[in-house]
Amino acid sequence: MSKLKCAVIGAGYLGKFHAEKYASLKDCELVAVVDINAEAALQVAEKHGTQALTDYQSLLGQVDAVSIVVPTIYHHKVSKDFLNAGTHVLVEKPITVTVEEADDLIAIAKEKNVILQVGHLERFNPAVRGLEKLEDKPLFIESHRLSPFNPRANDVSVVLDLMIHDIDIILALVDSEIEKIDASGTAVLTQGTDIANARITFKNGCVANVTASRISMKMERKMRMFRPCSYISVDFQNRVLIKHKTGEKEMFPGIPEIVTEESVFESGDALLDEIKHFVNCIKTGENPLVPGEAGRKALATAIEITHFLHQR
Repeated sequence: MSKLKCAVIGAGYLGKFHAEKYASLKDCELVAVVDINAEAALQVAEKHGTQALTDYQSLLGQVDAVSIVVPTIYHHKVSKDFLNAGTHVLVEKPITVTVEEADDLIAIAKEKNVILQVGHLERFNPAVRGLEKLEDKPLFIESHRLSPFNPRANDVSVVLDLMIHDIDIILALVDSEIEKIDASGTAVLTQGTDIANARITFKNGCVANVTASRISMKMERKMRMFRPCSYISVDFQNRVLIKHKTGEKEMFPGIPEIVTEESVFESGDALLDEIKHFVNCIKTGENPLVPGEAGRKALATAIEITHFLHQR
């Protein structure tokens, strides 16, 4: 099979890494890097021996796949143009600004029979992939995603910037409709919400308590979940998955022993794995791990949480 002609739309902080990954893949040809800032596009393009453009319109119908790494407000417009042109799209999270925009992209992707994948990068963390092998659904989940302040992603609230990662993972793990949401949060350094907590109750009885902060003095990305006869801890940052479960022996009369299994995963390249997965789905026709529908669910939940925060 000939090389896939690929392009990256957006040459900012994340876009330059997307370009780097495509350029490293033998089955891909990075044909262009696009950014309205000509200097930014040129800097990334020259590094990988490709062309720099300031307008993506000339690429419509000329490339097989694109990564869309522009500000969220432009996700719908740019993705829609490429999908309508029959191009496979990997769009960074959140998928769009509104659920209606997400629905539009999903419908176009189906009509054009092309891949629409959403860049929920944490799904490619090896510790998270280890969770896919769990048999029982969790009954209670607690997650903390804390980061020091970074001015880069202040075009969205902490819910859409950080919490949405955990929302996406939790929705996939629980696999149940949401019954109720309650949330609270506040602005500290920006005009939006900088720290937030949400309590999500699912129809199957599971409850998730989710906290996200972009004004923390430390970096922490952890999730803990309780299931029948087991407790599981995930450290996203250090790629550690710990499972505690009841064993066959007793540690006290009538009280089962607790057996611990710890898995420490090697440091990998989640973005490269994500893009390789995208390329493989294009070649095989398989559904992506994070299709447009998953991105839409995470967005809808994040928007509902945001509405509660505004009401408070």
